[in-house]
Amino acid sequence: MLTYNEIKERKYIIYEGEPYEVMSAHVARTQQRKPQNQVKMRNLINGRGVNATFRTSDKVEEADISKKNIKFLYQKKDEMWFAQPDNPKDRFQIPVETVGDHNLKFLRENEIVKALIFEYDDQESIIGIELPMKIEFKVKDCPPNIKGDTATGGNKVATLENGTPLNVPLFINPGDIIRVNTVTGEYVERAEKS
Repeated sequence: MLTYNEIKERKYIIYEGEPYEVMSAHVARTQQRKPQNQVKMRNLINGRGVNATFRTSDKVEEADISKKNIKFLYQKKDEMWFAQPDNPKDRFQIPVETVGDHNLKFLRENEIVKALIFEYDDQESIIGIELPMKIEFKVKDCPPNIKGDTATGGNKVATLENGTPLNVPLFINPGDIIRVNTVTGEYVERAEKS
């Protein structure tokens, strides 16, 4: 069981009988009232966002979420196909809604990701995936550099190898390999120059 102030970002909890991921938490203390934790969280089954307030007397159950490596194979319309990393014949499908829009932007074929498995009442179900914190992408296309561009002088929109648009510094060229933070969805650094 977690007390009100132990409910923090990236924790998985059971709220009203369903698993949630805590997206942000802020313990507010006012002069007249007891402290309370204002939490934004995402339902891991249907993806809906929920705001909740936990008071000092509240306790919640931590969700029993395990993780295992799986390999992304391909997407066909709304079907996302995965397999065990060591056995590509053992294929299974995860709905697009479960994968999540944010993860779709940075998912590539043959990428190893973690499946989030929720265990409740002796039932196991995959409720989401977790990408590596940083992934390297090849820049497929971006506007050309203009003389006078500097490393700190602004951004331009580049297209990554999987078709995702991303803000990058002006010195990035097509063919460069860059690292992207998959949590924030932002450029981190250039890994390899073309």
